Amino acid sequence: MNLTNRFNHRLAKIAVSQIRSFDQQISAIPDVIKLTLGEPDFPTPEHVKQAGITAIEENYSHYTGMRGLPEVCEAACLFQKERYGLVYDPQTEVLTTVGATEAIAASLLAILEEGDKVLIPAPAYPGYQPIVDLAGAELITIDTSETGFICQPEQLEAAFAIYGDSIKAIILNYPSNPTGTLLTSEQMAKLAEVIKQRSVFVISDEVYAELNYVGDHVSPASYLPEQTIVISGLSKSHAMTGWRIGFIFAQKYVIDEIIKVHQYLVTSATTMAQKAAVEALTTGMYDGEKMKEQYAKRRDYLLGQLSELGFEVIPPDGAFYLFCKLPKEVTLNSWEFCLQLAEQGRVACIPGSAFGPEGEGYIRISYASSLAELTEACQRIRLFLADM
Repeated sequence: MNLTNRFNHRLAKIAVSQIRSFDQQISAIPDVIKLTLGEPDFPTPEHVKQAGITAIEENYSHYTGMRGLPEVCEAACLFQKERYGLVYDPQTEVLTTVGATEAIAASLLAILEEGDKVLIPAPAYPGYQPIVDLAGAELITIDTSETGFICQPEQLEAAFAIYGDSIKAIILNYPSNPTGTLLTSEQMAKLAEVIKQRSVFVISDEVYAELNYVGDHVSPASYLPEQTIVISGLSKSHAMTGWRIGFIFAQKYVIDEIIKVHQYLVTSATTMAQKAAVEALTTGMYDGEKMKEQYAKRRDYLLGQLSELGFEVIPPDGAFYLFCKLPKEVTLNSWEFCLQLAEQGRVACIPGSAFGPEGEGYIRISYASSLAELTEACQRIRLFLADM
């Protein structure tokens, strides 16, 4: 019996994330400072942890409805309204998911079919491509490396001119992973003008929405409510990566279809984690502000240090990443540079090529680490570059 050729043939296009594989590859290096993963170094706020503990003690250990607990749906919609001005019906227009990752997967699998095209500004987080591939669709990148990592309306127009009605969806991720860029209301409005003329969905990954250093978060849902599927979650905003709570916000007709995928993927999100999420979204509505203050200090410190070392960086207005262009004297590609930096300099960053060919020549540095670690990392990078 030979079953090795009996798998879904589309899996041949899918590999372990280069972010994760690189992180695993360098993890055994002694004393390495890891600035790789996008995970807050802060603990989950104490009052949120206590809500989770209380839920366990009170035996919240059974299934919830597929949409999630009514109180978490209420809290999530309240959060969206208070923080971003987006109004959703908690009974019909929100779905509680197992993190933003499941939210992305359920949304894409619900709308994509064989032969569909999906547009995405690049460099981009690599977690979208595998789901598009599994659906039999094709991801089309829009290169933003020459436009300050901001997707321009004329770039969208050009893509529609080429691919036409085969485009089923557009993925927007602002604030962006890996670049930290975001869109102003004017920029978003211009993109919306192009999109609203077409029958396409907008998948808006807004998991970093609370980490905006320059103003109010702007969602495409403000301009395109009928077309936009908003993806959100508590991993970045409330340092709750391990709790695995995410949300999908969309019009009822959209949620009614996505829930069909969601129910067979996971049934429902973890009950006690949902109870903790209620606390995070209500009492802890502004918990992310304290973390954001620390991230901003770290960002500003790194911008100064890395500029002195010859890296070119567009100052990020959101998230907790710096996407740094390698110094001109560096002749290595991004993967080789990061590998040598980890092995010889004992500082680990993610190669820009992990975010697509548009990211080659860059590295991504996560500043979700203490200022003391970042200070030591900069010293090590300085010595490493001096010895190259």
